[in-house]
Amino acid sequence: MIQLVVSILLYFVIFFGIAFILNMLLRRTWLMAFLYPIVVLMIVDNISTWEYFKAPVEAFSEAFSRLMQITPVDIGILAAGFAGTIVSGFVIKLLRKSGYQMF
Repeated sequence: MIQLVVSILLYFVIFFGIAFILNMLLRRTWLMAFLYPIVVLMIVDNISTWEYFKAPVEAFSEAFSRLMQITPVDIGILAAGFAGTIVSGFVIKLLRKSGYQMF
């Protein structure tokens, strides 16, 4: 149970930080929120990225079958990462509204 709480917190903080840095550098507020499903697929699928180009039909079918096999605990952890990207977008918007030009 402690591992679950730590994992949820860790994914939230990691993806908040990654999204915040991307938003700050690229000035695209919701970029990481749109890229997050791709990141989740890369985490869950356990397939080489090259396989998507060599045999796309087999790779995508394997990836989606593995995506459907994740447990509710995994869904909670991955949802915490997505929440981190969303909160990051709101924080960037708040900082911009407050007058921080570098954001």
